[in-house]
Amino acid sequence: MKSLIRSFLFIFLFTGSVAVSVAQDRDEIIGQIVQEATENSHLEELGYYLMDVIGPRLVGTPQMQHAHDWAVETFENWGIQAENQEYGEWRGWERGVTHVDLVSPRVVTLEAMQLAWSPSTPEEGITAGVVIIPDVGNREEFLEWLPEAEGKFVMVSMHQPTGRPDYNWEEFATEESFERMKAKRDSLTRNWERRIINSGNTPRTLPETLEEAGAAGIIMSNWSQAFGTNKIFGAHTSEIPTIDILLEDYGMLYRMVKNGAEPEIRVRADSRELGMVPTFNTIAKIPGTEIPDEYIILSAHFDSWDGGTGATDNGTGSITMMEVARILKQIYPNPRRTILVGLWGGEEQGLNGSRAFVEDHPDIVEGLQALFNQDNGTGRVVNINGQGFLHSYEYLTRWLSTAPQNVRTHIDTEFPGMPSGGGTDHASFVAAGAPGFSLFSLHWDYWNYTWHTNRDTYDKLVFDDLRNNVILIATLAYMASEDSEFMPRDKRVMPVNPRTGQQARWPQQRSPNRSGGQ
Repeated sequence: MKSLIRSFLFIFLFTGSVAVSVAQDRDEIIGQIVQEATENSHLEELGYYLMDVIGPRLVGTPQMQHAHDWAVETFENWGIQAENQEYGEWRGWERGVTHVDLVSPRVVTLEAMQLAWSPSTPEEGITAGVVIIPDVGNREEFLEWLPEAEGKFVMVSMHQPTGRPDYNWEEFATEESFERMKAKRDSLTRNWERRIINSGNTPRTLPETLEEAGAAGIIMSNWSQAFGTNKIFGAHTSEIPTIDILLEDYGMLYRMVKNGAEPEIRVRADSRELGMVPTFNTIAKIPGTEIPDEYIILSAHFDSWDGGTGATDNGTGSITMMEVARILKQIYPNPRRTILVGLWGGEEQGLNGSRAFVEDHPDIVEGLQALFNQDNGTGRVVNINGQGFLHSYEYLTRWLSTAPQNVRTHIDTEFPGMPSGGGTDHASFVAAGAPGFSLFSLHWDYWNYTWHTNRDTYDKLVFDDLRNNVILIATLAYMASEDSEFMPRDKRVMPVNPRTGQQARWPQQRSPNRSGGQ
C-alpha cells in the first residue's frame, strides 16, 4: 500500500513539474515575442515601403504585382518560404497623372482624381464647360435636355449643404441649427434620388447614357462626411473619363453653374490599359514539425483601392501579419503545426483571392486549426467573435489568457457569436466550415476618414496599436500551434423561420470570379 501511495505521489509530482516547465517555456516564448515586437519592430520600415514606395495596390496594376514580389523577397530574407500563387485574371490598368484646373471665370487647380479603370483624355487634355444633370419630371424631359450634355463635363453628384462632419456641428452649432441642416440634407438627398429616377436612369446606367450623348466626361464627388476626404472607388462603366472632385471644389463648381457663371475646366487624365493580367495570393510558410498537416493562418488582404495608398485598408493588416511571421520565425522557428501567412489579392472585388485559396486547397481548409484575420484599420484589437463555432469559447479564451494583460484587457469577446457575413477574408473559410476569426480593431474614424478615401495614407498609422496587435496575434498563433487538441467544427444551429418553417442558413459565398473582368 505504501509503495502504491509513493507511486501516485511520484506521478503527481512529475506531472506537476512538467506542467510548471511547460508554463515556464510558454511564458518565456511569449516574453520574447513581447520584447522583439517592442524593441526591434519592423513595422515602420514595412509600412514605409508598402505604402510610400509601392503605393496603392489596385488589383490588375503593376503596383499590386510589385507588392506581391516585394513580400516574397522580404519573407525569403527572413528565412521564410514564400511564393505568389496565381488564382485567376483581372483587367489590367495603370493610373497616370490626373490634373484638373478651373480656367474660367478664374484660374485655380482643383483637387481631383480619375476613378479606377477610367480611360485617358488626349495628351493635351480636354477643356470644356460644365453642366448639372437636370431636375426633370420624367424621362421624356430628360431626353429633351440630353443634347445639352454634348461636349460638356456633366456633374452627377448632389451638392452637399455643408462640408463639416456631423461631430463638428454637434460641438459648435445650436441644436436648432444642426437639426435644420440635417433636414435640408435629407431633403436634398431625396430630391437628388428622385432626379436620377425621373431621368429614367440608375447611378450605374447614367454614365453610359451621357457617353452616348457625347459628353466630354463625368464629374462626381463621393464625400466621406469628414474634413478633406472623398471616397474614391468604384468600377468605371463608360468610355469617357470620370473624375472625382473633392467636396470643396465640387461645391464651388456647382454653385458657379447654378448661378450662370459658365465655368470651364481643363482635365488631363492619363491611364493605361494592360489587358487581362494574372492575379495572385502571396503565401508564406513556416513548416510544422509534429503535425505539419494542421495549420494556423495569419490572414490579411493585400490589395487596396487607389484613392490613397491603402494604409489602413489594408496595409495595416498586411504588415502586421508579416511582422508576426518574422517574429515567430525568429523565436519559434519549429512550430508544432504549420503556420501560413495569406496576403490575399482581390478582396475588394469580392474576396476573390481567399475564396480561390479555399477552393484550391481543401486539404489546408480541412486541417485548419484557426485563422486570424485583421482588416479594419490601424487600431488595437478590441473585439473577437466566435463566428458561431460552439467550441470557440474554450479554445480562444485559453489562448487569449496567455497574452499580456495590457494587450488583452480591452478585448471584448462574443461566444459562440455569429458569422459576420462576407465583409472580409475570414468569411471565405467560415463559409467552408473552417474556424476563421476576424480581429476587429478600434476604428480611429476608419469608416469616414480612411476607408476607401483619398486620405488613407501612412501618416494615419498608429504604430503603438499595431505593435499591440502583433503581440496579440503572435501569441494566439503560438498557442494555437502548441495546443494538444484540434478545434472542433461544431456550429451553432441557426433558428427556424416561423413563417416558412425552414431553418435559416449561414451567409453563403459566391464562387470566385476566376476569369476576372469588371
